[in-house]
Amino acid sequence: MTEQLGLRDGQSLELLQALHILTREGGINQDSRRKLKQVNHLLQFIEPLLAKVQAAQGSVTLVDHGAGKSYLGFMLYDSFFKAGVNTGKVIGVEVRDELVTRSKELAAQFDFKGMEFLNLSVAASHAALPEKIDIVTALHACDTATDDAIAFAIARGAQHLVLVPCCQAEVAASLRSNKSSAIHNNPLVELWRRPLHTREFGSQLTNVLRCLQLEAHGYEVTVTELVGWEHSMKNELIIASKAKTHAKASNQRLQAILDQLGLNEMRTRFFTPLLEKEAA
Repeated sequence: MTEQLGLRDGQSLELLQALHILTREGGINQDSRRKLKQVNHLLQFIEPLLAKVQAAQGSVTLVDHGAGKSYLGFMLYDSFFKAGVNTGKVIGVEVRDELVTRSKELAAQFDFKGMEFLNLSVAASHAALPEKIDIVTALHACDTATDDAIAFAIARGAQHLVLVPCCQAEVAASLRSNKSSAIHNNPLVELWRRPLHTREFGSQLTNVLRCLQLEAHGYEVTVTELVGWEHSMKNELIIASKAKTHAKASNQRLQAILDQLGLNEMRTRFFTPLLEKEAA
């Protein structure tokens, strides 16, 4: 049964039914199967990070930005915290009030005492969250929530980030509006001259800039596929772990890309303190 449904050992059927991933009869449709595969695969990357922090300091706090229905948070808590062996918190941040209300009800129903939910945007959540945050996640967080999650993690000095980016239209819009200023004597403009290429190149570029920003703040960054492309077109997984001081080379490359592609207005989005110091 577990293998047929694509479940992990010990995964709660009752929780998955309450999350509407499994039906009341214990079945699963194709869309839910894709969702389950994505989250379960993501857990394989997050759980070792939780265990590492737990072993080092005895407790771990994870914030899931743009939590939505909190599939990730609930399934993570179910697998790592519910047995009582590990201690810590999973905090979901979500702007839609009805989803936060439902998540609070589910946490109470399953007695997940270490789960909390905030009805706030990522940008507005800083003051309401604990000062010490160990891990930040954002799974398909909409609009600019992925960038806000990165800014939050950097500000808090989080040890690890696990991101599956989504809604990467902001850089594409900037490329489009600044095309005339960037086109002069620059053959690279062919990468985004046509509308479809603008969208695709903008999406790719957004994640490249995010990785450089994280490296500039002393994170080691790994980029890989989350699952096969047949399951999701939003498939890029970025894992960052704090390892060193600011990387000047990454910072300089970030600045050079913004200059070369006419994206100076995006400098506040991909801000690093070193950029400001070097520009002074």
